[in-house]
Amino acid sequence: MRILLYFPGLLLLVLLAGCSGNDKTLNKRLTLWRSDKIPYGTFYAYENLQHVFPHARVALNKRSPDRYRSFTVHESSEDDLQYSANKTSYIIIGQTVLPDEKELNAILSMVGQGRNVFISAFRIGENLLDTLRLKTGYSSGYYNFFDSLNVSVTDPVTNNVHSFTYPGDARDNYFSSIDSSITTVLGRDNNGRADFVRFTYEGGGSLYIHLAPLALSNFFLLHKDNKAYYDEVFSYLPAGTQYILWDDYFRYHSNGDGSSGGGFSALGWILKQRGFNVAFWCLLALLAIVYVFESKRRQRMIPVVQPLKNASLDFVKTIGRLYFQRRDNKNLAQKMTAHFMDYVRTRYNIRTAVADEDFEHRLAYKSGYDRAAIKDLLYHIRYIQDENAVPDEMLLTLNQKFENFYKHT
Repeated sequence: MRILLYFPGLLLLVLLAGCSGNDKTLNKRLTLWRSDKIPYGTFYAYENLQHVFPHARVALNKRSPDRYRSFTVHESSEDDLQYSANKTSYIIIGQTVLPDEKELNAILSMVGQGRNVFISAFRIGENLLDTLRLKTGYSSGYYNFFDSLNVSVTDPVTNNVHSFTYPGDARDNYFSSIDSSITTVLGRDNNGRADFVRFTYEGGGSLYIHLAPLALSNFFLLHKDNKAYYDEVFSYLPAGTQYILWDDYFRYHSNGDGSSGGGFSALGWILKQRGFNVAFWCLLALLAIVYVFESKRRQRMIPVVQPLKNASLDFVKTIGRLYFQRRDNKNLAQKMTAHFMDYVRTRYNIRTAVADEDFEHRLAYKSGYDRAAIKDLLYHIRYIQDENAVPDEMLLTLNQKFENFYKHT
């Protein structure tokens, strides 16, 4: 599994290759997502709701609007919150909002019972537009390729018209036809065409349709004094709003049939991001390579073969212990000497019949052992042979000299 040791490093290189670049250019990825701090995200718009509505509670909606059938507040969990009428504002900001019939009826029912619904998107569902007697100039705001956006809004307090602009993508839309008897125009584009309107219902609620969602993006609102546009747009929502419902549902359900082309999945989102897409497929390729190489039958572990032991030396040591225990030092010294001479004769091919100076010289040359030490060893051998009794100290000294010779040769 040695390849697995390098796997984290390879994965990091893939992620860096897929997600980074040397050029510092504007990130033009358009998400309108509340968590994105990129130019075309809506992090600023979401986080500053508390500034416009300081006493309101902000919650996320991840369910279809037709799931809210009652208006009693339950504090059991965030997903189960339901909000009372006349005090709730439902905010939907996305690229497309295409509700199906059930969702459309639920939205209209909310407004009819006193809620305020704010929708900002490039493209609005035809069923909703027909209900409100509206027509748009573009089928989608994506067809507007101007490199700057100019919008105006009527101040809800002074009724003065304030204009705002920024040097980013426009991609806004406009209403080509409206029914002025039921529609109040609140904002216009650079050509004076309505792009922000309001419908007021008898139940006290209002429905707001806004066709320039990039005017609520981070880039637009943080450009010069454009934050005032945000304040004025959301100031049309009632000041007494207690609950603000920020929509996440239509981000993933935008086909008008309660789905988003197969439903939202984390994997689908990853595959839509260029860097993550490259990293994901490279990761799968690496895992496939690891599987192919590691799934083969491995060779059985080769056992370690221990080298053959010198049994003769073990035998001599065993016999030596026996003689030493019997205190037969003289006989033991002779056996040790005989083993030494046999070792020299077989290993170095030297005659051992005569231990003279020539023997010392040849043994020192072939073994590499110090000649003086060899001379001293041979002296002790001859001395012990001439003695009738060998004391323990002398026997131990001779054994030590033999051990030193064997160790160094």
